Amino acid sequence: MKALILSGGKGTRLRPLTYTGAKQLVPVANKPILWYGIEGIVAAGITDIGIIISPETGEEVKEKTGDGSRFGAKITYILQSEPAGLAHAVKVAQPFLGDSPFIMYLGDNLIQSQLDLFLENFKKNQLDALILLRPVPNPTAFGVAKVDENGRVLQLVEKPKVPPSNLALVGIYFFAPTIHEAIAQINPSARGELEITDAIQKQIDTQKHVEACSLEGWWLDTGKKDDLLSANQIILDSCIATPVTEFKTDATSQIIGRVQIGEGTEIINSTVRGPVVIGENCRIENSFIGPYSSIADRVTMIDADIEHSVILQGAKISGIHQRIVDSVIGQRAQLVNAPPRPKALRFMIGDDSQIELV
Repeated sequence: MKALILSGGKGTRLRPLTYTGAKQLVPVANKPILWYGIEGIVAAGITDIGIIISPETGEEVKEKTGDGSRFGAKITYILQSEPAGLAHAVKVAQPFLGDSPFIMYLGDNLIQSQLDLFLENFKKNQLDALILLRPVPNPTAFGVAKVDENGRVLQLVEKPKVPPSNLALVGIYFFAPTIHEAIAQINPSARGELEITDAIQKQIDTQKHVEACSLEGWWLDTGKKDDLLSANQIILDSCIATPVTEFKTDATSQIIGRVQIGEGTEIINSTVRGPVVIGENCRIENSFIGPYSSIADRVTMIDADIEHSVILQGAKISGIHQRIVDSVIGQRAQLVNAPPRPKALRFMIGDDSQIELV
């Protein structure tokens, strides 16, 4: 059994962050989204992993993620020259996949459930495809499935104007090698892409064994700012348990609740109220860090208050006299000097930006 993780695409919904980096590397609770998928796949016993990368962000993905040894896996990087659809990504990866069954995992998805039970179902029933489904209030934004009472998939439609159900396809699929034959028989869709939904529909039409499982627990597609902040909140709630005390603080600072702070970080005349994660070698001075905030390595915060926000590595926030909420601030961005205003501030700031409020 192999795994194929998709970490290409242009990440248009997370711009400006994704003008300069891969959306799958944006951190949730100070860990790249992509890594949660890798860890989940390895936990299910699959260690031979291919990662689809794009020309624009592939080198960054390779540099940060490495050869897989940190996860107990072997990673092979596969270049997809253009974002021509999920089925196209499988086609490009066919030399890596060979005749092996595999799990396909969209690298910007996060799920609560472990993959073991789904994998066991796929193997036990010798399926050609197993898809995961979740009811959603807006099915027109997703691939949508129609299933019978036994869980057999009858129909798949990509982003339908009139959905046959409210069951959206979660971005995790299990495939037998027969998917390659199905992909070879489909044509690009109206948007010019080879759709994985069309390939699975081809399997259904040719009497292959395609079933669905309902996904329990939370599922997060982190393609937008609010989704990213929701994911950060849920992961902090789930994973931050006990304080880490290898940091410097003074007598005037307070660390309250579930807080993790990295080595070399200084907390000076500040309050940190969890759940919060703060990386290494940060300087927090005369500041308040409220719940559901993630602060990456080497961040400087002086005279600033934040809550429910994600601050990427190397950012500097100084002299902001209103609370910053519901914000994502990119790597090495600088946000400085805001005179008092009556309302909270919200930002979505890309890497290396410099903003001065006057």
